[in-house]
Order: sequence, then C-alpha cells, then structure tokens
Amino acid sequence: MEMDKKALRKQMLDRMKELSKPEYEQLSYEIARSLYSSPLWLQAKTIGITVSKPPEADTWQIIRKAWEDGKRVAVPKCIPHAKQMVFRELKSFMELESVYYGLWEPSPEKTDEVRSEEIETLIVPGLAYMKNGFRLGFGGGYYDRFLEQYKGRTVSLAFELQVINGFPVENHDKPVGMIITDQRVWASGNA
Repeated sequence: MEMDKKALRKQMLDRMKELSKPEYEQLSYEIARSLYSSPLWLQAKTIGITVSKPPEADTWQIIRKAWEDGKRVAVPKCIPHAKQMVFRELKSFMELESVYYGLWEPSPEKTDEVRSEEIETLIVPGLAYMKNGFRLGFGGGYYDRFLEQYKGRTVSLAFELQVINGFPVENHDKPVGMIITDQRVWASGNA
C-alpha cells in the first residue's frame, strides 16, 4: 500500500509541475477567489494555513488577503523528532525561516504559539484528493496526527487535476470537510 501511495505522490507532483507559470497563477487565483466567498473563510477569525511551495496551489496571496481582512493567521511549525506540529501566529512574511526541504515555517523566536482550539478553519494541504474529502498528503503524517485532535472546520485547496477517483485509505486518515478547486467546491459532509 505504501508503495502505491509513493508512486501516486510522484505521479501527482509530476502532473502539477506540468502547469505553466500563467496556468499555475490563474488556477491558484480561481481557488483563492472561491475560498474568499466560502463561509469557512467569512466566519473564521483565525485561519490555519501552510505556506505553500510550488507546485502546490499558492497560499501566499491567501495569507496576504487574511491580513487585509483582519484575520489572525496561524502557520505550522514542524517538530521532526516528535513528528508533531504546532501552529504559530504569522503577522509578517519576515517572521518566516527556511527549514528542511526548502519549506517556510514561522520562526519560534519571532512568533507566538496558537492553540488548535483557537483555529476555526484549517486549510489542509495534500497532493491528491477524493470527492469524499480523503486526501493523500506528502507522506510525513504531520497533518494526520494533528487532525486526530483538531475539532474545527477543515478545507483543502487543490487544482482540479488533483481530484482523482481513488487511492488507499487507512484507518487513521481523516477526511477534510471541503475541497475547493479552480472549477468547483466539493463538500464532503465533514465540514
């Protein structure tokens, strides 16, 4: 099963990397626009969101929009030895630091921790999705572990090409409540 997931992750990353820069920008913009009209966005005072790295849908513009809308932005900081993550409040991109794999995370020296119960809407990253809300993550299991105790609303942002018919689902996998793509919104009933 793990080999299937590994192959699917590579296949999906390769497909996403085929998007041209203009396509990537336009599709990311369409996804963000749909998010901004969603109750999960409109009703949330605190948003949990990952700082994206291409070829994932762009979240930098979403973070800027959250600040403009007066929302509190919480971004994850991974704790590799514990395979856990904590969210920290981001008030400026200058509070980010580059960590392993070229990911951007909040600097613990410049940011304060945000408890999971303070995050009303959590934007959950992934590589592939099914319409029922199950997602295939990047393989570290950080979000799976976080979602086990997270009680707020969840949404994933994806290019339409990332929504596929099926992949192996395990007992610990938690579906997201909604998937917003550049073409439509899939509500799984878990929102």
